Amino acid sequence: MNRLFRLAPVLRARKAQEDAARGAVLQSRAEIRDAQALVKRRQLELTGSDAPSEGTARAMVASLVARQSLAASLFDAHRMVTEAEEATEVKVQELADAAKRRRAVEMLAERHAEAVRHHDLAVDQQNLDELAVTAKARNAARGVDGIREERANPLRHGRGTAADREAIARAAANSVAAQRPAFDLADPAQVLAARQAGMFGPQRDAEPADIQDDSTEHDENRSGA
Repeated sequence: MNRLFRLAPVLRARKAQEDAARGAVLQSRAEIRDAQALVKRRQLELTGSDAPSEGTARAMVASLVARQSLAASLFDAHRMVTEAEEATEVKVQELADAAKRRRAVEMLAERHAEAVRHHDLAVDQQNLDELAVTAKARNAARGVDGIREERANPLRHGRGTAADREAIARAAANSVAAQRPAFDLADPAQVLAARQAGMFGPQRDAEPADIQDDSTEHDENRSGA
């Protein structure tokens, strides 16, 4: 399985387009604020330039022309605010479209990452299963049940778990110890006599039989003569 996402360059390009659209929206909103500030200035200028009530006709005409110019500037400022707001709406829509396109590729990247994760989990589980099978085969070759930890060959290794085998060995040792003769360690003469009886007893029993056989053979020879 290919671990690299093939559309990674496309995702980077979509993110760059979204960043550019976001920057355009921020700039357009800044233009709206500038246009609104210009409108406020033009309103203050127009309010401060009242029409003259007295003076020469030329002065009054000039004052009226100046007020018309300020009114035209105020109108242009309002128009700039409207255009900036319309442009901002367009930029916001472009930003939303860029975000949708980026999100579409990003979802593909997330699906690919999830597929890679599932693949890695499957590979790890397969490796664990192979290790378990290998360990079971190794234990079977050694004569050990890997699940219950019991010996498969009771003639070689005994049956049961380690605790059971230890109990059986302890019972066998106790039975062998019970069959041995008990001696009083405080009486060394008794111990020495028992050892001498075990070493020389059978030979002494054999001596009368040998002597009897020799005497019987001697008697037969005499009768034959």
